[in-house]
Amino acid sequence: MPIISVQSRLPNVGTTIFSIMSALASERNAVNLGQGFPDFDCDPKLVDAVTRAMQGGFNQYPPMPGVPALQEAIAIKIEANYDHKYRAASEITITAGATQAIITVILAVVHPGDEIIVLEPCYDSYVPNIELAGGVAVRVPLTPGTFRPDFQRVAAAISPRTRAIIINSPHNPSGTTWTADEMQNLERLLAPTKVLVISDEVYEHMVFDNQKHQSAARYPGLAERSFVVSSFGKTYHVTGWKVGYVAAPLALSQEFRKVHQFNVFTVNTPVQHALAEYMTDPRPYLDLPTFYQEKRDLFRAGLEETRFKLLPCEGTYFQCVDISEVSNLSETDFCKWLTSEVGVAAIPLSAFYGNGFDQHVVRFCFAKKTETLNLALQKLQKL
Repeated sequence: MPIISVQSRLPNVGTTIFSIMSALASERNAVNLGQGFPDFDCDPKLVDAVTRAMQGGFNQYPPMPGVPALQEAIAIKIEANYDHKYRAASEITITAGATQAIITVILAVVHPGDEIIVLEPCYDSYVPNIELAGGVAVRVPLTPGTFRPDFQRVAAAISPRTRAIIINSPHNPSGTTWTADEMQNLERLLAPTKVLVISDEVYEHMVFDNQKHQSAARYPGLAERSFVVSSFGKTYHVTGWKVGYVAAPLALSQEFRKVHQFNVFTVNTPVQHALAEYMTDPRPYLDLPTFYQEKRDLFRAGLEETRFKLLPCEGTYFQCVDISEVSNLSETDFCKWLTSEVGVAAIPLSAFYGNGFDQHVVRFCFAKKTETLNLALQKLQKL
């Protein structure tokens, strides 16, 4: 019989470091501070709202772009927080999480040979998404050590073939946030171009120390060319529900929906109704910075008792540390050693670079119960 083979569309993609580290953490019964998800429950009121929606008969297909009440709630939230008004029915689309939103944006606007600027280190879906669309990822490093955008390098990367740039603030994996000046710099840089912006803002409500999230929606010159992506999973501690949204001007939303209707079509109906009901009270997301800042401060205070060098954490629920004074191992080998021998799982920052750039920095997730963080700190302080 002939051997059936398939020519891979993603020949360079293997098992992710997240899967590897989670499996190792489970095998060694380690505290898993690797993958970015909470180990605590969401608000019971949100679960009750889903139950009511199911029992109320909201169990069939919703409209393709989303349940109107949820679209309207998102539009209200964006206008209240970022002073930009989107038309709910035509410019906000509910998605099956942010990852689906991003690949749908890319499939909608990228043609074979188009270039997409990616700022590294970056979330691991960006480049495979670009490759699946036939595009070319142009990798531009954020400044090592500070992870600030280098606009001279960004400007040098723009060519006649540049279709879009992907930005991410608050930034996974570094925990940095873009400033108003940096957003304005990007706005000025792109003004004479037709370059689109894919703005990954899934950690928008996790910005600390009384700072404001600088959404692309705040800046008219960016908003007119941006797909703004966010995630209810991150905001409401329900990552397994996989519900997010894209806000974009009409012309961009129309192209987005052409692809969305064929790669997802619609998103979980009762959850959409529940989220619309839950969003009538803004306190859960307005209180989120304080909630996570307390966890950040607890975790950082504990890490101060170790030989790790703490990097700034301005947002997200990730804390990066320099391991130079702890080990000479590579980031990946150190994370495997830390999981196996110390009992705490982390993620090497090199996994977020295409070339595996190793700067002796690893990432911990502090979206965990206090007892989980304290247990991890007890283990780490033995180093």
